Amino acid sequence: MKKHFSNALFLAATTAFVACSGANSNGTEPQDSTAVVQDTTKYPPVETKPGNTDYKPAFEGQTRIAGVKTTSPFEAAVVVEGLKSPWGIAELPDGRLLITEKEGTMRIVDPNAKTIGEAISGIPKVDAQGQGGLLGITLDPDFANNRMVYWTFAEPVSGGNHTAVAKGKLSQDEKSIEGAKVIYQALPTYNGKLHYGGRILFDKEGNLFVSTGERSDLETRPQAQQLNSALGKILRITTDGKPAAGNPFAGKGDAKPEIYSYGHRNVQGLAFNPVTGDLWDSEFGPRGGDEINLVKAGNNYGWPTITYGIEYKGDKIGNPPIQQKDGLEQPVYYWDPVLSPSGMTFYTGTNVPEWQNNLFIGGLSSTHIARLVIKDNKVVGEERLLSDKGERFRDVIQGKNGALYSVTDGGKLYKVDKK
Repeated sequence: MKKHFSNALFLAATTAFVACSGANSNGTEPQDSTAVVQDTTKYPPVETKPGNTDYKPAFEGQTRIAGVKTTSPFEAAVVVEGLKSPWGIAELPDGRLLITEKEGTMRIVDPNAKTIGEAISGIPKVDAQGQGGLLGITLDPDFANNRMVYWTFAEPVSGGNHTAVAKGKLSQDEKSIEGAKVIYQALPTYNGKLHYGGRILFDKEGNLFVSTGERSDLETRPQAQQLNSALGKILRITTDGKPAAGNPFAGKGDAKPEIYSYGHRNVQGLAFNPVTGDLWDSEFGPRGGDEINLVKAGNNYGWPTITYGIEYKGDKIGNPPIQQKDGLEQPVYYWDPVLSPSGMTFYTGTNVPEWQNNLFIGGLSSTHIARLVIKDNKVVGEERLLSDKGERFRDVIQGKNGALYSVTDGGKLYKVDKK
């Protein structure tokens, strides 16, 4: 069990961060936000609905933290609409966006011209049933020279499907992916339609972090705790799909050496904290118990042994149903009722100074973008953005121009930026 933190952490009135050196994946430098004052005691928690359970948090501030409100003027505008169930966004070097669509297509969107390109060919077939399809996407750090793209998808095979990782080269005319190749398959295969995970991003060593789901059903759920299964994990692999050097379970019995962390339910958000360099995730709980986690190599994040949620039909989970256990990591933060958290990003721009180093998470069933103010690896304030739009926000990224971009299940691309 992680130690409980002093209440004083959660009464802080500023969001002072020590900026680290080096650029982030979006090309902007982390900024020292010590001059940006955030009052995290002024507003009540943004969540006012009753929870699904009477479970108690492990420490103060783990849920329903005080609210915050952005004071700098900003605006949200629809850039384009008409995308087909967009899922993931990657920014090209010139500021255009390469976007995946669930049914198996990629398109380039120009936020300045407000245009949607034709479907890019050459992408392997996907299983788009249920929560499957073409999912997360990221560009090679050397994309400007090698034009390599990496993505995740639900791969249809005999006996069902699984989360897979593929790579290919975006052609010079941007009409096709050349030489598409599946480099990794998260086994075992399962005949289901749910919980694929699917986020993907590069670390500073040039390896790929990939999230997988535990496929939801009672029969597969225990595999989140099993190290000989790739289900319910965060993986770390090379660009050839091999286990990355230094992974925590390499050479340990029948454990899959590509596993970085385990005990996950369905991780759809991955991002690096620009101050510490740590990996964070957003994770779907069941009915209640959506989580934000600080991900460390070799750690067990508890699912399905511990959870702050219950089954959708109302039954408690586990025998006995528990929320804390020695050796299992506690979430940094959780929601009940749920946020349905999907893609996320840390803000490193300067357009809206008070957002410095805050975490932005797309909410699906909650129909808003959550802004979390973080200090010393704890959430000290929460705000709901774009809650008046009625949209399911699937992914959020920050562009090199300092604006936030978010796609919705309804096919819109939003730009959120200073006025």
